[in-house]
Amino acid sequence: MTETSPITYASAGVDVEAGDRAVELMKAHIEATHTPQVIGGFGGFAGLYDASALKRLPRPLLATSTDGVGTKVAIAQAMDIHDTIGFDLVGMVVDDIVVAGATPLFMTDYIACGKVEPTRIAGIVSGIARACSETGTALVGGETAEHPGLLGEQEYDVAGAATGVVDASAVLGPERVQAGDLIIGMASSGIHSNGYSLIRRIVREAGWAFSREVPEFGRTLGEELLEPTRLYTVPCLEVVTAFNGDPAQQEIAPDAPVRGFSHVTGGGMAANLARVLPSGIMATVDRSTWAWPEVFSVMGQLGRVPQADLERTLNLGVGMIAVVAAKSADGVVEHLNAAGQTAWVMGEVSTYSPEDVAGAGEDFVQGAKGVDGGGVLLTGQYRR
Repeated sequence: MTETSPITYASAGVDVEAGDRAVELMKAHIEATHTPQVIGGFGGFAGLYDASALKRLPRPLLATSTDGVGTKVAIAQAMDIHDTIGFDLVGMVVDDIVVAGATPLFMTDYIACGKVEPTRIAGIVSGIARACSETGTALVGGETAEHPGLLGEQEYDVAGAATGVVDASAVLGPERVQAGDLIIGMASSGIHSNGYSLIRRIVREAGWAFSREVPEFGRTLGEELLEPTRLYTVPCLEVVTAFNGDPAQQEIAPDAPVRGFSHVTGGGMAANLARVLPSGIMATVDRSTWAWPEVFSVMGQLGRVPQADLERTLNLGVGMIAVVAAKSADGVVEHLNAAGQTAWVMGEVSTYSPEDVAGAGEDFVQGAKGVDGGGVLLTGQYRR
């Protein structure tokens, strides 16, 4: 370019036409998630959603959550596989809403990239749309932003936000939890979307390529690390309705059997479980009730990572937790297993005093992420 050449948006690195092509490629995926409640066509400045159905609830409360998928996107970029990362995004956002007992209604996404490559962007959105369809969530809009000079041409990041609804009488949370309740674990599909900074450091230090075939996985390292986040939305909400009732037909009693859920994301299982327990209440979780999936064992051994650090960082095979009344625990486990979700009783709830956990060290976690909640005591040894 000479000094007299005009400066255009294209010469600055933004390809508007590529953005338009990406929109056309993703259009069908997005529209496939639309329910009759979605008003207007694709491509408006804002998504519209008919909330008339909320009138069936005596006191509807809106629940909202936003999240991303962290540095897992770096592995997707290295593998040039982009249609699974959307499952991670939806799982991180929508299943946080489910923790409160809320049913997701709609979601929006945001993709920032160094250069719009239409098929790559459409691949990302196709994954988001498929996961939205599986969870009954309408994808009502989004944004793809091209940031040349800020991100490399092959780099991108994704984020999303979702809104759901729950009746005031049906909200789940710490105030429902009682001593004597049982803790039910639900199996993860792998690492999900948290702890990838640790995983990538382990892989880099070991000199492993993502194309490396790993016998324990029965596939390549990259394929294992990109395993999509399991979606818990439908089975969890079905359990709530089956055991607690429908708030549109009756007010949900404070002692309804399903007390709450904990979505195991950043910080590991114990820290996230502690967030949904009231002060003065402790969950004792028996490690011997489950075995780590191979990916955690292989990565932990490869990086010589202390067990306590693995527990503070990764889900170690537990992606969602339910706190339920003891009398209903067997029924909840049976219901979840029938829905295709591996579930088991992993611990129990009790009151406790500081003396009860004296000397527990790193096996005891109390409060997390700004929540001064209950405590979690990890006991026993994991099955191998």
